Amino acid sequence: MTGLEIMRVLRDEMQNAQIPVLEFSPVVELLTDPTGACAGAVLLNLDTRRHVIVHAKKTILATGGIGRLHIQGFPTTNHYGATADGLVVAYRAGARLLYADSIQYHPTGVVWPEQMLGLLISEHLRAKGAQLVDQGGERFINELETRDAISSAIIRACTAQGRGVPTPGGRQGIWLDTPLIDLLHGRGTIERQFTGIHHRFRKFGIDVTQVPILIYPAQHYQNGGIAIDGRSATAIPNLYAVGEVAGGVHGRNRLGSNSLVDILVFGRRAGRHAAETLTPAWPEPATLNHLQEYHAELERLGIQETPPAPLLLPDYGPPARAEAVR
Repeated sequence: MTGLEIMRVLRDEMQNAQIPVLEFSPVVELLTDPTGACAGAVLLNLDTRRHVIVHAKKTILATGGIGRLHIQGFPTTNHYGATADGLVVAYRAGARLLYADSIQYHPTGVVWPEQMLGLLISEHLRAKGAQLVDQGGERFINELETRDAISSAIIRACTAQGRGVPTPGGRQGIWLDTPLIDLLHGRGTIERQFTGIHHRFRKFGIDVTQVPILIYPAQHYQNGGIAIDGRSATAIPNLYAVGEVAGGVHGRNRLGSNSLVDILVFGRRAGRHAAETLTPAWPEPATLNHLQEYHAELERLGIQETPPAPLLLPDYGPPARAEAVR
């Protein structure tokens, strides 16, 4: 809800300032000049399926994370466009990546009902007294431990220890005992302070004030990403990275709520530095020469080509059926 309100205000301000916005047009490649500096980007209009070339003196990547690649098969709290596309285009243009192996899992993602799979359940519920219990109703972890410690404990309980609660869809989960909140703080606390969660579950006939909910860790945040300096600038001149696509701000782990601070601080730094270093001259003619060099390097190293990247949206279609053998 906080993010929704931030985006609403930003959108209104951009419209009031008459800043042009190309919607439904994700980046599919960066442009570089003969010196290797960023000179804009190639976008793909998802409505018309036509490419759009944008020339720019400064470019800021804010493409988000990697969750919709579903690393190791985990559900995710991320939006559908979180497919690491920013990492792909920046790396191919010569940016340096760091901590790319570091993925944070939120301990309490919804595991049932499956229509809500991966939906983030705020840590505020545990702070208000909701406890994590196994199928026998036993607590097994301090609910206020760090995210990585709690996620690990839940995964062990469900896999190695056989303490998980099976769902009708064949997954495993742990109970988050939400009714404790009203018992501790008075009737109506959940409905008043966690209105969104209460409303979402009521759609499926689940009253979280009366019954616990099933959760399991969900892929939540990409700690690694494109290496930046203190001004959010990458190793590629004129290219900046802000937010989850950038790496190093949180190291290999992140404390809760720090991602919002991250985007506000480094978003402002990127914008200010880009404006302060802007020059009247435009870059040299923009090309995709770096992409040719990238593929030549893959061939030289004997690395096989993979399916086209970046993957702009996850493919959740049914698997192709094998033809029957007669």
